[in-house]
Amino acid sequence: MSPRLWLIAWLALIWVTLWGDLSIGNVLGGVAAALVVTWLLPLPMLDPGIRIRPVALVRFLVWFGWDMVVSTARVVIWVFRPGPPPTQLVRVELRTSSESMIVVIMAALANVPGSLVVEAYVEERCLMLHILGLPGDAAEDVRAHVAALESRIVAAFGTRRDREELG
Repeated sequence: MSPRLWLIAWLALIWVTLWGDLSIGNVLGGVAAALVVTWLLPLPMLDPGIRIRPVALVRFLVWFGWDMVVSTARVVIWVFRPGPPPTQLVRVELRTSSESMIVVIMAALANVPGSLVVEAYVEERCLMLHILGLPGDAAEDVRAHVAALESRIVAAFGTRRDREELG
C-alpha cells in the first residue's frame, strides 16, 4: 500500500473516531475529507536519508534532559527573586541548511524553559531567540549552546549531507 493510501486511511480513521460513530456515511465522509485534505494540502517529500542513530540519539536525549533540568531551575530561581528577570534577544547563526533539522532545532529550543524562538530566517540559516534568566551579556554562551544542540541533533537525525555540512 502506498504512503498516500496509508495517509488517507489514517485520516479517515481519525474522522470516524472524532464523530464517534462507525457508519457507512461517516467512513465515506472520512475518506472524502481525507482525499480533499491530501489533494489540497500535500505534504512535502521527506529526505529519504534521514535516519535515527541510536547512540547519538541517546547522547542528545541525555544532554537535552540535563538542559531541561538546568533551565527549569534557572527559571524557578528568577520567579522567586524580586524584580524582573534579565531577558535578551540573541541572533544565532546555524550551520545546517536542512529545513527538517532547523525545525527539530526550533522544537528543541522551544521546549527548553526560558528560551523561545521569536523568528526563523531559513534562507539565512539563523534564528532569533528570546532568552530569560541569563545575567549579563550571555549572547556568546547562547550561541555556543545552540551550536552544541545543533551538532547533537544533526548527529542523531541528520542525513550524511547534514553531518558533512557541520564538518
